[in-house]
Amino acid sequence: MWCAVALGLCALLCLRGLIGRLLRLVLRSGAGLVLLAALARFGSALGLGLGVNLTNALVLGLLGAPGFALLCLLHWVLGQTA
Repeated sequence: MWCAVALGLCALLCLRGLIGRLLRLVLRSGAGLVLLAALARFGSALGLGLGVNLTNALVLGLLGAPGFALLCLLHWVLGQTA
């Protein structure tokens, strides 16, 4: 029993960095989703209409401002929602 508890604690300590990175990605992607929703509401005045979806939110969560530029460039080049 004690071996299982010790092994579980060791695994948790080893995965702590990974869990932190995943949590940060989820929070940043959530913020990207909020930005996309605001852009969907007010972006038509700017001529920009990116889709509000998980893929775009993950791009924003992973890449940040360069990801937003990438999505805008894809939207411009492809002429559709990227």
